Amino acid sequence: MQNGASAEKVEAVLGDYKKSPALSERERLALELAERMTYTNKRVTNGFFKKLKRRFSDEELVELAAVIALENFRSKFNTVFAVEAHGFCPVPAVKAAADVATSRFQE
Repeated sequence: MQNGASAEKVEAVLGDYKKSPALSERERLALELAERMTYTNKRVTNGFFKKLKRRFSDEELVELAAVIALENFRSKFNTVFAVEAHGFCPVPAVKAAADVATSRFQE
């Protein structure tokens, strides 16, 4: 990908990112934070927050949480108006996941 993560990293995120050697510890922690902020049954526990604080500054954590919250907002907002992915990502696994996720809008 020209201006973003490599295809290898994107595919690692779609797989078992917690064990992927393609991702740094900070990247894995950021992805876990996104999961914990996104899924209803998951929480940002005190123990996990301490892990984050060892790898991110306060400013980085605020920015990271804000970006994750914005993406969560957009994912909920966009479905109301059937705003779909526009196929900008060339990674086949991403395209396949987007096709499955948006297929219900064509029903």
